[in-house]
Amino acid sequence: MSFWPEFFLIASIHLLAVASPGPDFAIVLRYAVRYGRRAALFASLGIGLGILVHVTYSLIGIGVIIKTTPWLFKLLSVSAACYLLYLAQGALRATAPVADDVIALQQSAAPASTKAFSAGFITNGLNPKATLFFLSLFAVVISAETPFSYKVIYGLYMALATAAWFMFLSLVLTNTKVRGFLLLKGYWFDRLMGLLLLALAAQLLFNSFSNSVNG
Repeated sequence: MSFWPEFFLIASIHLLAVASPGPDFAIVLRYAVRYGRRAALFASLGIGLGILVHVTYSLIGIGVIIKTTPWLFKLLSVSAACYLLYLAQGALRATAPVADDVIALQQSAAPASTKAFSAGFITNGLNPKATLFFLSLFAVVISAETPFSYKVIYGLYMALATAAWFMFLSLVLTNTKVRGFLLLKGYWFDRLMGLLLLALAAQLLFNSFSNSVNG
């Protein structure tokens, strides 16, 4: 397979994956609404770097070891589920703000850039669904005959495209009118994201322990 057809196939698959709601979207939405543009942008950069983690272990073959070592994959899944549960409990406790609360949120100090960056990085880096996605991508979609340098280019593209997508989303969500609306009604989004994160965590735990029982 030549470079461009394979690249466009990968780009299309990746676009569908990155645009689907999940933990990455939830963390960017939460940071955008509660802390503003700067925090959301740094969280987006962290998510992009998290992609490079998946790309790296897929390129050097560690991903196969993770997938074929049950206890290691289970550890990753449980760690991810615990982190998602931590995020979910904070989101589910969101309440309707009064006028003073809205003003306080607008003026509240954002967390340190490193904290926002780390939140994005951990959320993506610990996501076992991302592990499976990249393992499938590098094992099935990308030809075994594709040069290593091309695979590196694919990986860098996906990391940059992911960061760019969530940075764009951050800009949209922190538009003055959009954020103003979300500050008033955003607690519903927080709760919905909390339910989504809770469902994802439950699914990870269920799959992890059911696989152990079946195994």
